[in-house]
Amino acid sequence: MKKAYVFPGQGAQFVGMGKDLYDSSPLAKELFEKANDVLQFRITDLMFEGTDEDLKQTKVTQPAIFLHSVILARVLGDSFKPEAVAGHSLGEFSALVAAGALSFEDGLTLVSKRALAMQKACELEPSTMAAIIGLEDKVVEDICSEIASVVVPANYNCPGQLVISGSKAGIENACARLTEAGAKRAIVLPVGGAFHSPYMEPARVELEAAITETAISEPQCPIYQNVDAKPYTDTKTIKQNLIYQLTSPVKWTQTAQNMLKDGFDSFTEVGPGKVLQGLIKKVDRSVKVESATV
Repeated sequence: MKKAYVFPGQGAQFVGMGKDLYDSSPLAKELFEKANDVLQFRITDLMFEGTDEDLKQTKVTQPAIFLHSVILARVLGDSFKPEAVAGHSLGEFSALVAAGALSFEDGLTLVSKRALAMQKACELEPSTMAAIIGLEDKVVEDICSEIASVVVPANYNCPGQLVISGSKAGIENACARLTEAGAKRAIVLPVGGAFHSPYMEPARVELEAAITETAISEPQCPIYQNVDAKPYTDTKTIKQNLIYQLTSPVKWTQTAQNMLKDGFDSFTEVGPGKVLQGLIKKVDRSVKVESATV
């Protein structure tokens, strides 16, 4: 059995996340307190006792999910033995820290800078995202390419589920066209902007400088990256793929397909929720999926 560990992205957060780790593990408590110092605000207060609205702020959401995932991986200790890792969007940073390519502090700093840069990019120009359910990817891609304003595939989540990003008018137009084409649902998402699209170019430029200056070591196992769904251990390529991740689609369907093709038949999700387990099951119902527990 070949075992891979996968790390969730934005949207998996919930109030109370990580509190059980903080209360039961001295190592977890130490790392959470270190995170409060690095971020210069008590993110633990918002994670453990905040409101849903608190956690929906991008500057809180992304570090919170990262911390839950990375600290859980650390607490697993010697039982955390991945033969490969992958993360969905933000989760790619968690995966790199868990696999030893990034230090805890550097990973958290990059995630915080990423969240703030994305928030700023969202405020520059109104944009949004929509989930398209029940159409083949090629149909969605073709219709998006025909829209006059920018509309692009953003998250290839699983067969029959593709999230698109673009201008508000473009997304509205695309949803109407895709519904006519037979989509079961076309749902505009409650997000701040068009993630994983050209609208994130200002954030990509800002994050590129930070990633370029950050030390990345060779990970202990290959990481399948969002940009092209392929496994890497070469640090130069990993950095380049991280930089272009913000303006490129998350190829999660293709990542799961490639990992299955490469012989991985057991997937453990490390972090809040079970979103990735559900997506992987939609790629192959026979595969073993589970949540990491301590």
